[in-house]
Amino acid sequence: MHPIDWTILVGFTAWIVYDGLKRTKDSQELDGYFLAKRSIPWWAAGISVMATQLSAITMIGTTGQGYTDGLRFIQFYFGLPLAMIILSVTLVPFFYRSRVYTAYEYLEQRFDAKTRTFTSLLFLISRGMSCGAVVSAPAVVLSLVLGWNVTATSLLIVTPAVVYTMFGGVQAVTWTDVKIMVIVVFGLLAVIAVAVLGLPEGIAASDALGLAAATGRLRSFDFSFDLTSQYTFWSGMIAGLFLFCSYFGTDQSQVQRYLTARSLDEARRSLLVSAYWKIPLQIVVLLVGVLVFAFYVFNRPPLLFSATEQERLVAGAAAPAYASLQTEFDTAYENRRRAAADFAESRRSGDSSRVGASQAGFPDRHGELESVHAKALALARDSDGGGPFTDVNYIIPTFILTQLPIGLIGLLVVAIVMAATDTIAGELNSLSTATVIDFYRRWFRPEASDAHYLGVSKAATGLWGVFASIVAVWAAELGSLIEVVNRFGSFFYGSILGVFILAVAFPRATANGAFVGLIAGMASVAWAASFTSVAFLWHNVIGALVVVIVGLVVSAATQKSKIKGQKLEVSQK
Repeated sequence: MHPIDWTILVGFTAWIVYDGLKRTKDSQELDGYFLAKRSIPWWAAGISVMATQLSAITMIGTTGQGYTDGLRFIQFYFGLPLAMIILSVTLVPFFYRSRVYTAYEYLEQRFDAKTRTFTSLLFLISRGMSCGAVVSAPAVVLSLVLGWNVTATSLLIVTPAVVYTMFGGVQAVTWTDVKIMVIVVFGLLAVIAVAVLGLPEGIAASDALGLAAATGRLRSFDFSFDLTSQYTFWSGMIAGLFLFCSYFGTDQSQVQRYLTARSLDEARRSLLVSAYWKIPLQIVVLLVGVLVFAFYVFNRPPLLFSATEQERLVAGAAAPAYASLQTEFDTAYENRRRAAADFAESRRSGDSSRVGASQAGFPDRHGELESVHAKALALARDSDGGGPFTDVNYIIPTFILTQLPIGLIGLLVVAIVMAATDTIAGELNSLSTATVIDFYRRWFRPEASDAHYLGVSKAATGLWGVFASIVAVWAAELGSLIEVVNRFGSFFYGSILGVFILAVAFPRATANGAFVGLIAGMASVAWAASFTSVAFLWHNVIGALVVVIVGLVVSAATQKSKIKGQKLEVSQK
């Protein structure tokens, strides 16, 4: 990067960390550190809820998803508005009126300590792994910029998040969320502008979108009911509904945001911000990927978007095979570019039959290019011992670092790194909250000063930061990061949601029923993930339904056994 970009990156990072450290008001008290003494206005809490999701994964993983798969991913969010409405009238009032620090404290009030502890443990595992996926996104960018490995850049990113989370608590995290959201939205719009302006002379944005449509990238609805298909209208509306009810309703990283609001009404309004704005924002994010795809139709893309992987292949034993693929790729690219130019020219001619023919032929030329790209990915995996590798997470970083003007590169890298740092900070704060409240205070030191608990919380923040850095190295190679983080979550979320459904909707559900149901739910999801091809979104439905059904059966059986025991005791008397 240019020195100007470095100046912007370092300056903005320093300002964010400094401003976070400044916001230490009331952070010496437990209620202030974890819940900002319930003083956050609804709009800031709402932006914080959205910013916790709008991490670097959104800017890298989701845009990469748009590049490779188009707008189809938007169906994932169709159930979100309904989930926000359901939660606003169900779980939000329960949590807010219970005056709890974590969502899982409520489970002990309703059931027992073991159910609370097991559920909180599942949250810690799932959120810790997801936090690692969040770290991996900017770690990929900085690995390209600095030439370091992902392990080193992961630690570099986690450090500032740990620092200002340790000292500022949730108040620092929330107000940082607001600033980061502005930078991220501006960055996304800047990438769209550069992609459109980078099209060759005579190629309109409508031409580019027409080519994207020819490859299916503008298709945003799939009404087929196929449980093995990842993104359909039904998986979004049904499975997505379960996922979002669990994520926003039972995940401490989200619950803690609206528990900081000044009143129950403001807590509800903060949650509804996502209902109104999440889908439009995700359409913009995916459109970034689609337009970058169109840009690379007319501007030569690299064979592999990971410069580090390219250098390894060129310098290694696989160099001759890679060189041969590069020649094949160049030929395929020229064929695709000519087909795209013919489509644009046919549109200008106004000959509808020619337009249809050229648009119909473009996917074949694109398929030839993708076939060579798939061979290059396979070569990279084979030459590295067969380990996982995909370059989808390197697409947008490569575009930013090679196509954006000086100054804007620095701002976009700031947006990616700070979006990640901010999300990491929020998740570290929720992880430390659950660790201290649900485990340390509950089981080890029930009575201690606020200063003692805050000290333990800061230590927990650091340890979870190290854990996230370790997971990041592994997660970076597992595929599109937005899918990785949702795969992690979907393994746990359905079962956790099922316990809360039992707690709120079924007064006759017992503690033993909830606990056994939770174990059964996790076992059923593990079985579905290991032995079936059911899409991961449906794991949320499987987990929730199994927990509720098994929980109710066990509750009924234990109650019946208890009644029989009471009758026998009376008869003996």
